[in-house]
Amino acid sequence: MAELTALYTLTAQMKREGIRRLLVLSGEEGWCFDHVLKLRDALPGDWLWISPQPDAENHCSPSALQTLLGREFRHAVFDARHGFDAAAFAALSGTLKAGSWLVLLLPVWEEWENQPDADSLRWSDCPDPIATPHFVQHLKRVLTADNDAILWRQNQPFSLAHFTPRTDWHPATGAPQPEQQQLLQQLLTMPPGVAAVTAARGRGKSALAGQLISRIAGSAIVTAPAKAATDVLAQFAGEKFRFIAPDALLASDEQADWLVVDEAAAIPAPLLHQLVSRFPRTLLTTTVQGYEGTGRGFLLKFCARFPHLHRFELQQPIRWAQGCPLEKMVSEALVFDDENFTHTPQGNIVISAFEQTLWRSEPETPLKVYQLLSGAHYRTSPLDLRRMMDAPGQYFLQAAGENEIAGALWLVDEGGLSQQLSQAVWAGFRRPRGNLVAQSLAAHGSNPLAATLRGRR
Repeated sequence: MAELTALYTLTAQMKREGIRRLLVLSGEEGWCFDHVLKLRDALPGDWLWISPQPDAENHCSPSALQTLLGREFRHAVFDARHGFDAAAFAALSGTLKAGSWLVLLLPVWEEWENQPDADSLRWSDCPDPIATPHFVQHLKRVLTADNDAILWRQNQPFSLAHFTPRTDWHPATGAPQPEQQQLLQQLLTMPPGVAAVTAARGRGKSALAGQLISRIAGSAIVTAPAKAATDVLAQFAGEKFRFIAPDALLASDEQADWLVVDEAAAIPAPLLHQLVSRFPRTLLTTTVQGYEGTGRGFLLKFCARFPHLHRFELQQPIRWAQGCPLEKMVSEALVFDDENFTHTPQGNIVISAFEQTLWRSEPETPLKVYQLLSGAHYRTSPLDLRRMMDAPGQYFLQAAGENEIAGALWLVDEGGLSQQLSQAVWAGFRRPRGNLVAQSLAAHGSNPLAATLRGRR
């Protein structure tokens, strides 16, 4: 196929330039599967396949993808034909090496927004999958506006744009990069206390942590949500790498000169605070993109309790080149560019309500509200974006100044349970999904019918 020859040539160019790209296959299941197999045969690589069903040998379910963070792959397939796990999609993009394709499988383009999305069962509080038209329309806008993404639709001619060559990329050698070296020197001379390093994926946070461990004179303990995600850290730490899971570390009396917490924002704050309090020096690394916990919200909420926090940020990508098309697309699609709170809203504040349909007619307004909430909240994730766009029973208020959102309120309907179900909640026999406040009132407020009342949380 001429298309495969062109993609093979482009892949070699991408590797030289140190970038990754998205290739969308949109069509019927048989057509998508056939084209993925042809791509896999034409382009050598790992071809990790992310799907709820084990469709390939190198398969991983979306829910298990967190265990692969910290590892690297060449080429991957993300099957979103029956449901789009946005957090898994973002996490997968961060595991791909320079020169890789992320192949996104989608339903027939014209039918996509009306098709029930199985992932909605995780965030919609509905008993059956629902269609997600606002998210689909948003993603379509991003994909069609992205000149670096390749959209290959069934029954449509394949068109591969001419991509202007970029500057050749020089991959990292394993030695600390200038930005890393500067931070490393500051950490090595840091007095007792807590340091936090935030960055987008691919900036060398884990490598920096490993380099620190290998250079300190004393001992260190590493903890993280999953040991499998510390492979890179372990590689740079060498013989001094010692991992203990967070729960096991809390239950032990282990001591060390340094505690290193990789992806700290993904660990519950109460547990993390107990761990930090036990060690003279702590290094917290976390991602500022929402699939591992929102790093900026982590700094605002958790790290605010440490008045003398040493705060650092890595900005230069190491595992791929600056301006990588895949990173840019994922950031736009999942709104990772959150509010940084550098401007104070001016002028009169006007409070107004808006509905989810505004994502269709005037997406800039709900987008700004989501960015504000994402920047201020500790654990915002792409799941919240999907809920905001398409879950039923959501209500929104914005407090707007001149060209700035000063505040936002996101409400959800609760209560209205039948008397029988409310009494079962009160008695401790039932815990229906959602209705958190209504159930708490029934269970702890000594009122068997409290959950029959309607309210908004």
